Amino acid sequence: MAEEFNTESMLDMFLYESDQLLEKLEGIILEKQDADCFDDSDINEIFRVMHTIKGSSGVLMYENITKVTHKLEDVFYYLRESHPDDVPHMELVEKVLAVSDFVNGELDKLKAGETPDGDEKALVEDLNEFLGRLKGEIQKQGIQMPQANKHVEPTQFYISPVAGDDSHFYRISIHYRNDTQMSNLRAYSATYALKEVAEDLLYTPDDILSNEASADVIIAEGFHMLLQTKSSKDEVIALIDSSEAEEINFDELTKEEYGRALAEFGREDVPVIDLGDEKKPEEAAKKDKPAPGDYVVKTKEAGKGKTLAKNQPKQQSIISVNVEKMDSLMDLIGELVIAEAVVLQNPDLKVPGLELSNFQKASGQLSKITTELQEVIMSMRMMPLTNVFQKMRRIVFDVSRKLGKDIELEVIGENTEVDKNIIEHITDPLMHLVRNSVDHGIEENPEDRTAVGKSTKGKITLEAKNEGGKVYISVRDDGKGLNKEKLYQKALDKGLIENKAMSEFTDKEIFRFITLPGFSTKEEVTEYSGRGVGMDVVVKNIQDVGGRLDISSVEFEGSEMTLVIPLTLAIINGIVVQVGNSPFVIETASIKEFVRVGEDALIHEPGGEEYIVLRGECYPFIRLNDKYSLPGSVDKVEEGIVVVLEHEGSQVCVLIDKLLQEQEIVVKPIPPYVKKVKGLSSCTQLGDGSIALILDIAGLLMHDGERR
Repeated sequence: MAEEFNTESMLDMFLYESDQLLEKLEGIILEKQDADCFDDSDINEIFRVMHTIKGSSGVLMYENITKVTHKLEDVFYYLRESHPDDVPHMELVEKVLAVSDFVNGELDKLKAGETPDGDEKALVEDLNEFLGRLKGEIQKQGIQMPQANKHVEPTQFYISPVAGDDSHFYRISIHYRNDTQMSNLRAYSATYALKEVAEDLLYTPDDILSNEASADVIIAEGFHMLLQTKSSKDEVIALIDSSEAEEINFDELTKEEYGRALAEFGREDVPVIDLGDEKKPEEAAKKDKPAPGDYVVKTKEAGKGKTLAKNQPKQQSIISVNVEKMDSLMDLIGELVIAEAVVLQNPDLKVPGLELSNFQKASGQLSKITTELQEVIMSMRMMPLTNVFQKMRRIVFDVSRKLGKDIELEVIGENTEVDKNIIEHITDPLMHLVRNSVDHGIEENPEDRTAVGKSTKGKITLEAKNEGGKVYISVRDDGKGLNKEKLYQKALDKGLIENKAMSEFTDKEIFRFITLPGFSTKEEVTEYSGRGVGMDVVVKNIQDVGGRLDISSVEFEGSEMTLVIPLTLAIINGIVVQVGNSPFVIETASIKEFVRVGEDALIHEPGGEEYIVLRGECYPFIRLNDKYSLPGSVDKVEEGIVVVLEHEGSQVCVLIDKLLQEQEIVVKPIPPYVKKVKGLSSCTQLGDGSIALILDIAGLLMHDGERR
């Protein structure tokens, strides 16, 4: 054999491909959940997904995944071949989702480095019982029962090159569709299946396990095998998975032809078999010339492999890259931005009278290239929200059925792209918001909806859009809405707010009570809510990525919760300011305006708090030099600059000494050994090598644990 069976080199491919297939599977299922049945294309696609995962898991010896997927494959095999009527559609949907959940659970174990040891027996028995009823229905309708969908377990791995009198010799070429993912995994599955019957087996490319690039070669040139076996042509063809194949060429060879082909495959140690039946020279010369369909092997330089030249390589438009490499590249881009700032802001360049016209031209070109490089790597990290929204479909389906509510989900803007790191941070908060809409938002009794002129079926809308460098993801329901009086009283009873009259709070502030720790309007604890945990965690997770949560509601009409998040976390546009000898960075998007005011604009409270009045509006006022004990800064407000900052609709004013510059900022986390300071989120390195702290506007708006 050209290489040994190595599961480690295939595990990543298996996990990636299985994830993609299961996402596609759930998409089909949830799209057709309200239909009467699956159409033929859906049945074929679900069968193909199960068949592929079954084959791949079989190669890697994950028997529980293989058994479950094979049993569901059986179900769709009989549906595909027999086309029975009156199949219980919703029950079938639940069976498919149960298999999807089981396989996903086992894949999660593999990703965590654990053994996929889930017990599949109950699920297989359940599918067996369903399949038995399906077969009974097929017979009841008088439809001819198709042959059983057989799965042959591998029985041997040893391959003997000795040919017997009853041996057959075959040359097999498989050409996969151009959109086939992981074609090298498909190719190995074919060799794995043929090992059951092979006496001798060679294939090219012969590095399908160790070389990811072999997938491109297979797509471009095909996968070619030489097989010696006692099995017939039909038996061999039946073993090869043709679900992704565009074309399979199958030729039976004589012993002499097989021997010559072995040499072409690089088996120099195998002599051409002489049958004692010498051919005439002209016949031999004729045979040596390649006929249509024969292999044409181009020998490369010494030390290199051989490439089949049946087809010229086709340009591949998409490649898979390990995300860790992407993260490393992103870090390097960040370091490049910092290095560029160090060069362009070098104090040596500030010598009076120094002529730098050529340097300025070169530096301008460098800045242009660096910016374009940033844009390219950022675009490579951007991912559509399609997969995240797909998970929300499943949540609505599961929770609504368990709660007995009839709900439809409308999805808008699922192709909106967001940085991969942002997606990882918002998936759980978004999941919680969707659950809340199903559980809290939509009325429990359809009569309550019809009483106010709404349809009995509830509706949840999940929408995403890009605006001004931010992504807005809203979860909107047409349910009962939020009752302001009830929210106020609940927060007051639990001691979560100051004992102030309800009229002193704005609607937005009252709606925000639901994000306070320990707050819940649910009287009864359920699987999904009522424990007073969740919304505060949602807000914290969103704030961790520089986002916010906006809440609006109209009683009896519905509620809307909107996540406002940045497109990316890695590089931001910021203003560098100075307080004393310390530089700070403020994100440009948070700055409302810069103003100069006099002492008469300040209001001093007895407790030490200060406020500033601008155009009749009163804002909290913070002196950064006092807050962080920074010596050497201005004391009088008229000597400095007041920056008006905005976050989640609230404003705060801070006093700085002076503005330094606007530049792109590479965000770095504050080291964990440094105590977390309220009002500071992260840090960055400036062009002169100094460290600047990045202000956290949400933290500045907080005082003694309460929002100012």
